[in-house]
Parts: sequence; structure tokens; C-alpha cells
Amino acid sequence: MDLNLLRVLDALLQENSVTRAAERLGTSPAAVSRTLARLRRTVGDPLLVRAGQGLVPTPRALELREEVRALLRGCDNVLRPGAGFDPAHLHRTFTVQATDLLLVGLAGTLTDRIHAEAPNVDVVFLPEAVEGGPGLRQGWVDVELGVLGHLDPEILTRPLTRMRLVGVARSGHPLFDRHIDARSFAAADHIGISRLGKRVGPIDGALAELGLRRRTAVIVPSHTSAMLLARDSDLVALTPADWLTDTIAALGLRTFPIPLDLAPLDIGMAWHPRNAADPGHRWLRDLLAAGFPDPPGERADQSGERRAVPMTQ
Repeated sequence: MDLNLLRVLDALLQENSVTRAAERLGTSPAAVSRTLARLRRTVGDPLLVRAGQGLVPTPRALELREEVRALLRGCDNVLRPGAGFDPAHLHRTFTVQATDLLLVGLAGTLTDRIHAEAPNVDVVFLPEAVEGGPGLRQGWVDVELGVLGHLDPEILTRPLTRMRLVGVARSGHPLFDRHIDARSFAAADHIGISRLGKRVGPIDGALAELGLRRRTAVIVPSHTSAMLLARDSDLVALTPADWLTDTIAALGLRTFPIPLDLAPLDIGMAWHPRNAADPGHRWLRDLLAAGFPDPPGERADQSGERRAVPMTQ
């Protein structure tokens, strides 16, 4: 059955007039008359018959009136994006890939909101070890959070916020005894953060342009382990500014501006187009986005003279 036939039949049964039905549908009376003839052949009933200057419905048409209205409402609900979606009735497990640093800052609030709005939804967090792989395309990752890169061409993204990197060290570190410039920053022993064990990154390039070099004494795979190590040593680590401030203070750590010209981190969200219009997936994306500070209105120019520093390498 052509759905347009039902829409014309509904208009005719509501208006009892070919002309008014045509106006309601935004078409011509001739087109509605042709469709009425087709409906009469299909139903095997005249549906509307002339009575003086107007048309009146047959008993069969009266039987069909509410049934047709219900069918159209049902079709509209099926075809309208997200219509009737209620997270309270959602039974689903979502998989989110994120760094440990983002996870620590998001998971608590996210879990509370999910339990309040959708008690039957669970979330599995995966580490960045799967970053750059086919997880989004193959469907075993629903959402990727972080500094986005190496994505398949069809992947959809949404900018979330920008994070400026700062240095972090224990509160009693000798570095804080004087003004921290590029030279004193380079002289400190550093903690590198890299899942792949890389020892050199954009900070080393920025220091090299000033004729300076730092010593990366330790490489660890996560920001959490870097902060714990900085707490118990004179090593210096990196962390995004204004993120996990209570945790940093509780660990006895103190942050300081990095005396280099470094681009901030562009934090974004990525997902596969198959999930773009899914109301449950869209609901999760909105919850995740709400956990980040609002992104700035304009992105700064990131030419070759400024370096975007990855969260992990």
C-alpha cells in the first residue's frame, strides 16, 4: 500500500471535500480526484458520495476514518527521528574508548546520570590501546573520546573542548623555589606518558628550538601512573589545566604553566554514521558532551609553528 494513499484518504475523510483536502495536502483538486478514484478501486467502496453541493462518507468510510488516523500516527512515530524515545525504557550496553585521565573526570558524574535516567543501561570503558583501529567501523566501540586522529574517513566527530597542558609536580618540589622558565623546566627530570614507549614528543621539539633539552627519566603508559609517580618523586609530569583539580590537590601535587608555546589539546568525540540517528546513541553522546567545559567559539590557528601535544603517544 502506498502511504500517500492513506494520507489522501485521511484528508478526504476529515474534510469531506476534494478541494479542501487538496488545500490541506498542498496539491491540486485534480490530483486528489485521481487518487480518490484509485482508492475507490482499491477499497471496493465509493467512500465519498455526492449529496447536494457536497460529499458525504459512506458507512465503510466512517469505519475507516479512525483506523486510518491511527495508522498514520503509527507511521509518523516510526519514521520521526527519536520519536517516543524514553531512556528509562532503554536496555543497552555502550562501549566508550577514552584515556584514563578523561575517564577519571567523567565516569562518576556520567554513571550517576545514567543510573538516574536509564537504570538499565551499562557502560564499558576501553583504554586507548584500541585507538586508531577499526573499532568504530566494526561496531565494538560506540564512542571514542580524546584527541582524535587516524579515523576512518566516514567517521563523524564533534568537538567537545580544548585543554591547555600544564606541568605538575609534588608541592615541595625544588622547581617551585624560583620562577619556572624554559631553562629550569628543561633541567628537571620528566615523566613521559606514552602507551608505545616513545621518548620524544612535541615538547622536546619546542625545547630544541630554544637550544634546550630535557631528560625523560621514566616512561609510563597513563596519566594516572604519572601523577602517582610525581607525588612520590622529584619527577615532573604533564596534565590538562583545570581538570581533576580536586584529585591533584588531594595527591599533594601542584601545577605550573609550561614556559613553551604549545597548542592546547583539542578534545573531541567520534562515532560511526550507523549510530548517528539512533536516539539511544544520541542520548549517550549528549550525556558525554555535558561532562566537558563548553568549547571556545573559535579555534586558534594551528600552523606548523604551534604544536598540538597528544595526551599519550
